[in-house]
Amino acid sequence: MLPVPSRTELARRLPRLIFGLVLFGLGIAMMVLSDLGLSPWEVLHQGISLKTGIPLGTVGIITGALVLILWIPLGERPGIGTLANVVLIGVVIDLTLLFFPDTVSALLLRWVLLLGGTLVIAIGTGLYIGAGLGPGPRDGLMTGLGKKGVPIGLARAVIEVTVLVIGYLLGGTVGIGTVIFAFGVGPLVQVILPVLSLDPVTPRQEAEARATGFDS
Repeated sequence: MLPVPSRTELARRLPRLIFGLVLFGLGIAMMVLSDLGLSPWEVLHQGISLKTGIPLGTVGIITGALVLILWIPLGERPGIGTLANVVLIGVVIDLTLLFFPDTVSALLLRWVLLLGGTLVIAIGTGLYIGAGLGPGPRDGLMTGLGKKGVPIGLARAVIEVTVLVIGYLLGGTVGIGTVIFAFGVGPLVQVILPVLSLDPVTPRQEAEARATGFDS
């Protein structure tokens, strides 16, 4: 476990972390409602959800917990932000999808949800990474592989293509939104992260952004 910050630092950073994760979950739910395509991990989560009947966000929580187990041989240590990431994003996704319709028919509104969701995810990412309280489970997996000598870009590509293919075969939604997410979120977070970080962006934060695909 990463060292816990002082009470003063925690009081300063925790609200940003929580708000960032809430925005991240809301952005994912917006992309789901658009039905125009999801990020690779969410394609996997949706595919599993469709096959098992487990809510999408809950699948994400279970997957995140399982990914954390893979941190052990990589020597990665979770922080408060890591544990909050595992739980909070999934809860927000499930609550949002519970209160909104499963499908949106108007194409213009679907595009608004897709593009708005992508922007909301980028802002949420800048906030939660900028809080400096620990990477998300999938981010840490890739940075951990990077420490073992595997290029982060290669690790990310192999992992995300794998989960994308599995999710698609299970019925997850792949579409234009998948492409927009892959190429659009990175440049957005590259601009947003330095602005939303409480302190100057550290090399670790830059690595976390690259691992998540949110840096070029």
